[in-house]
Amino acid sequence: MKIVKIGLMALILVVAAQAQTKDLGLGAFSNESGDILVAVDASLVNLDRSNPYVMFVAFFASAGNDRSVSVAAKDVVMVYKGQEYRMPSVKELRNEYRGAIRDLSFYQRLGKEGIMASWIRFYDFPERSNFFPPPTLSAPLASSEGSMVGQRGFMTPLYFKNPGFAKGDKLLIKVRDAKDPAITGECDVVLN
Repeated sequence: MKIVKIGLMALILVVAAQAQTKDLGLGAFSNESGDILVAVDASLVNLDRSNPYVMFVAFFASAGNDRSVSVAAKDVVMVYKGQEYRMPSVKELRNEYRGAIRDLSFYQRLGKEGIMASWIRFYDFPERSNFFPPPTLSAPLASSEGSMVGQRGFMTPLYFKNPGFAKGDKLLIKVRDAKDPAITGECDVVLN
């Protein structure tokens, strides 16, 4: 009987320790368990995995309404098959990849029903600035940090070099606060 209780407690601890990512459908995923709320829309990656760089759209917000959080572009990483991938610089992306305008235009036409079913519907994402603005004359300058406080979040495209994704692959998007590395958030993504 004692062994059964110990085994049951261990099982409960393992389940509780895992990230609480929700699959919202249509390639959207959300996780509210960290200090930084993270939602990731991978619908564009699901449709076209052949590009040398892939674009996810991420939504970040502070879990505490009274806490200000700043996320630097250098503090956003993708973990795929045990290896961490950092985002390229804006200069590298613009030199190596010419599909950013097409990506954003295509993403605007995709359905947002999955991602809108998450916590993001309760937040405002007012700033036009992001890590990878389109290379157009009217676009704002690229931001190296995104700030969020209260009900204001930060939305940005995330680009990563394509490591050779396939259908069914699992990856993790991790983020941390620029000032306090103990403040983190993460979101699991499954490509379909």
